[in-house]
Amino acid sequence: METIVNILAGGLSSLLPGNLGLDGSIPSLSSFLNWGMGLAAEEDALGEIGTVPQWILSAGGMEFRINVIPLAMTWLIMAFLIVIAWLGGRNLKEKPGGFQTLMELIVGGFRDLCRDSLGKRGRIYMPLVTTLFLFIALSNTIGIFPGMEEPTKDMNTPMAFAIIVFFVVHFSGFYFKGFRYFIEFFEPMIVIGPIKIPNLFMFALNIVGEIGKVISHAFRLFGNILGGSIIILVISYLIQYFLLPVALQGILGLGIGIIQAFVFAMLALTYVAVAIVED
Repeated sequence: METIVNILAGGLSSLLPGNLGLDGSIPSLSSFLNWGMGLAAEEDALGEIGTVPQWILSAGGMEFRINVIPLAMTWLIMAFLIVIAWLGGRNLKEKPGGFQTLMELIVGGFRDLCRDSLGKRGRIYMPLVTTLFLFIALSNTIGIFPGMEEPTKDMNTPMAFAIIVFFVVHFSGFYFKGFRYFIEFFEPMIVIGPIKIPNLFMFALNIVGEIGKVISHAFRLFGNILGGSIIILVISYLIQYFLLPVALQGILGLGIGIIQAFVFAMLALTYVAVAIVED
């Protein structure tokens, strides 16, 4: 019987705080209060996880919520890109320096990608694809700097990018193919002798597919950036040293951010190519 009591006491002592020991002494009231206050503090801290500072605006009986941090980060990135573009384009030289060489490599690389995918029409979409890559790459990696946070961890930002790509794709398809672009949504047609009947089933399937493209395009970016941040956070808590988590955050943050930005831009280019390239 004494052995059983000792086992139970040992198990309970692992669950209870040390000042509520089971050594035969009666815990004081202050010990219970301190323990309860500690649990309450932990619950309050957990309750704050996931909260986002917001501006709440009301107009016409409707309420609008604006997430402050993603908005501030996106405007900061836009200002940075505008300054970089102005500095890079104001004094171009035949023998470029390091900064101009880097800019030419990025622009030239995406120019070649767009030309290979879209032919002569690639020049039209090169600015869009390049801007998407640069903006999303900075949005994904800005979190490696202290006090900054990735705006792409907010679902509204990737969804906005995906919606822009959606409208560009379908406007481009209609611009280059006319109404024949929308007829393609009913193909393959149902052929009965010499008569071709639009396939309503394929139309519904294609509409669902186009909506799915927008959702998957946005969620792929959102999930990878948020998931990468969570992994870095967990590993940083598990490792007790300071320098390694910082280096880990820099390496993983840059790697994941740049790769996901390139994937998003290439998917946008692919969607445009499918829409405008003739069969």
